[in-house]
Formats: sequence, C-alpha cells, structure tokens
Amino acid sequence: MKKEFLFMALAAVALVGCKKDPTPTPEPVTDLPEWYYTGGRLGTTTNTSSMTFRQPTPATEEAGLGTMFAQGDNIAEKDFVTDTTGRQHGLGPIYVRASCQHCHPNYSHGTSVPEGTYNAKDQGNGTLLVVINPQTQAYVTWLAGMPQLFGAAPFKAPLDPDQITVTWKTATDEHGNKFPDGETYELRYPEVKMPNTAVYVYNQGYRDPDGLLESEGYEVKLENTIGVYGTGLLDAITDEDIIAQYEKEATDGKLKNGLNHAFWNGGFQTSGYYKNDPQWGPKRFTYALTRGPIMDAAGANAIWNITNVTRSDRRYHYLDLDGTIYAKYASKDPEVQAAFGTEQEIYDYLTSKSLPAEMTDDEFTQVMIWHRGLAVPAARNVNDSAVLRGKELFSKIGCDYCHRPTWTTGPDEVRDPNHFPVTASMPRYPNQKIWPYTDMVQHKLCMVNDIRTGWCRTTPLWGRGLHRKATGDAYEARLHDTRARNVIEAIMWHGYSEQSDAYWPTQQFYKLNKKDRDAVVAFINAI
Repeated sequence: MKKEFLFMALAAVALVGCKKDPTPTPEPVTDLPEWYYTGGRLGTTTNTSSMTFRQPTPATEEAGLGTMFAQGDNIAEKDFVTDTTGRQHGLGPIYVRASCQHCHPNYSHGTSVPEGTYNAKDQGNGTLLVVINPQTQAYVTWLAGMPQLFGAAPFKAPLDPDQITVTWKTATDEHGNKFPDGETYELRYPEVKMPNTAVYVYNQGYRDPDGLLESEGYEVKLENTIGVYGTGLLDAITDEDIIAQYEKEATDGKLKNGLNHAFWNGGFQTSGYYKNDPQWGPKRFTYALTRGPIMDAAGANAIWNITNVTRSDRRYHYLDLDGTIYAKYASKDPEVQAAFGTEQEIYDYLTSKSLPAEMTDDEFTQVMIWHRGLAVPAARNVNDSAVLRGKELFSKIGCDYCHRPTWTTGPDEVRDPNHFPVTASMPRYPNQKIWPYTDMVQHKLCMVNDIRTGWCRTTPLWGRGLHRKATGDAYEARLHDTRARNVIEAIMWHGYSEQSDAYWPTQQFYKLNKKDRDAVVAFINAI
C-alpha cells in the first residue's frame, strides 16, 4: 500500500497529507510547551492522522535510514507465507499470526475483543491467549507462552480458536459504579472458556502429568498487545536511571504491594524467570518485564516466534514450553506423516536447532530500523484550558507516581544480547527529554480476573488517545485485556480493590467534580 510519511525537521514543521486521511492543520509552532514533543525533537511526529503510529522519527531520516525504514515497514505490514517462492516465506509450521499488522493495526495496540468466539483471524485482534496453572501462575508446558492458533499444512494448529469463547462479565466497585454527582460508569472483565478438545496434543493422546488438561483445571486469560511506536526511545533510557527509579520506589513506602521480589529485592534478580544479565541491564519491555534491550525485546522476538520464521540467530521453531510435546504428537499423526515423511523425520524437523534461515540478515536489519525508528505523536490541544487543568490534576491526585511523565535519554548506545551484526545501523535518540508517562516498573492493581501473577509494568500513555482514530476500533481498548472501553473505566479499575497500588489516586479522582474529571480525561487523551 502506498503511504506518505510526514517528516519533521528540527527547525520547522512541514506537513504532508495522506490521500485517504489528510493530516489536520497543526497548532501554531510558536508557544508550544516542551511536553508537546512527547518523543523529544528527535523522536516526535506532528502527524496525528490515522497514520500517526506509522511515521519515522526525525532521527531516522537524519541518519539517512528512510529507505531502510520503509523496507522494514513493508515487511511488518505484509503477511508471511508458506510458499517458498514468496518474498516473505517461511511461515510456520505452526504460528500465532501471519504479520505484525494482525496484532498491531496501523501499529497501535490491539483492538477491543468482542464477546463470542475468539477469532484470531480478525484483523487487529492483538489480544493473545495466556494459558496457565492457576496454582502456580506458570504457563502450561504443553503450549507456548503465546499459544499458536494456526498450522501450515500438513501441520495442525496447537489450539482450535473456534472452540474458545470470550464472555464479558460485569463488576461493581465500593461506590456502586457511581460518582457522587450521580454519573455512572461500568466495569467489565473477560472470562475465557477453552475445552480440552481445543488442544491438538490432547486429541492426539497426550495426558498432562499435572492433570490440568484432563480436568480442564488450567486457566485462560487475555493479554493485549501494546503499540510498537516509541520503543526505541524507551530503549535509550539509561540503566542507571531505571535502577534509580526502582531504588526510589523500593524505599519511599508509597506502594501497598512494594516491588515484585521475583524481579527486584534490593537489586535486580539474576536467576529465575525474571533473570537480569548485568551486562544488558534491567528488563524494560512487556507487561511482565521479560524483555530488553530492544534488539532482544518484544519486536525482535515476535518477528520470529509469532510467525515461526527462522533467521540466522534463531534457526529453530517456537513450539511449546517443554520443547518436544507438540513435536512428539505431530510426528505420530498419520495425516502429517502421509504428507511430510516418517515419524523420525517429522520430529527431527520440528526440534532441529540448525534449520536454514528464512529471513535474511538484511531483512531483519530493516525490520529493526523500522521498529526502533517509529515516532511517537506530538501531544494534542496543549494550549486548551481543560487539558491544562487535567494536566495539573493528573499530578495533584497522584497519577504521576506510576505514570511518571518524563525521562531524559542517555547517549543511546544500542546493545544486542544476541550479538546480531545490525546495531551500527540503528536510529539513535541521545539526550532527549521524552514524555512516555511510565515509571518502567511493575505494580499490582488487584483487579478481578487480573493479569497473570498480578504484576504489570506501567503502560506508557503517550499516543493512546489516538488509538480509535488509527484503528477504527469501537472502544479505546485500555488495560492489559481491553477491559476498559474508555479512560473513566480504566481509571476506576485502578481503584477497584483497596489492595491496589493505585487505590489512593483513584479515590482522589472519584471525589472530583465532573468538570475536573472530564479535564483529566481530556489530558490523558491529549498526550
């Protein structure tokens, strides 16, 4: 698809329209506050049209990487295919989605999940399934952490999405879902049902040693994708500044639940699920803070495990946490054998660690330049009186404790734990004051049917108010499972439980009059 990008020079703002969605006339370039430039001068786009999350940063253009960015964008936009003659071949043998666009429509976060059958084929359905042992909160071993829902013939999908259903339940908080002035709000949360017959290996004869599969004692949750824009800027924050934030929150006594001791206990843990290698610093990406730096983070991982397209540093398939269960039962499937080969040949192919690279090094370089080069949209309506009032109240009632407004990036020395030879080409954002509205730390909100483990990294708020414009979503799809349809619902979920780390600021918001509540909402949607 032909796209027109808007590029911002340091000294002036130039606008280039999009044929399908003309870029709105911007605010005057004079008298703009520094928080207008959410990604700093090197990371902000003034394009706030439906194409806003697809724009390259000024730093990308200044480094002469515009063509490489466009090539990476083209790879991210188009489907991978199983046909080996196709340009983006290598999809499968089993996979989660066929392209970045499926989960990140227009590179925003995933759209709201409708009630009914969970349909992974829907464009924009970026909400992935999380199947866990409810006693331990660990992922089940007979599926991948992000369970695949499709198979490339002759291989069969590990899960049948047509047997999985989502039902929206309602919850009532201590205020009866009503503000003191009588205005009401709704709180909803998803309940996911999945029978064991939806599991391919179960149908092939596998029996879970823990008995969860036979008894359907596992639990299924939803986790929505986040926007991919601006991640290069978060990567440019120094390890030292993130560590200082942890030390502050660990000692100031303001968090009811403290910090996640599996992650931080007087220092970053260097073993277990939350292992941090001191050489590469603290984790900074995903809800569970399992990924970082960006060269080994969610995007670099997803372009491999979501599609199962191999590359030179990952010559193996993403199957299940055990690593062999799917391979064992697929290799015994007569229909797979008839089309592929012997049991041993199938097993060896699925478990091989030395498969040919299906994505070239040049293509991966292009994808990472695109990923690190995506800009964040400038703040909107920054001189509007309601937005300014909302900005003041956002800080006054304490929202800015977890949603820390601003960071300043360091020298931005791009690092790669995989030692992939592409870091020299990446866009860089040194010494930029940025406004992501996150402390980069995990907290607990203690919601009904909460996220796995209950610990969740504070989601950056920048650009979130443009989600519906970018995707056409009916709702704003806020919080980790799209339960909040708008800002009010998202805020009130923060204070649903007295045990929530955000209970106090939520109660302060609850006490505001409607004009002030609307001002806070206007501010959050403006940043």
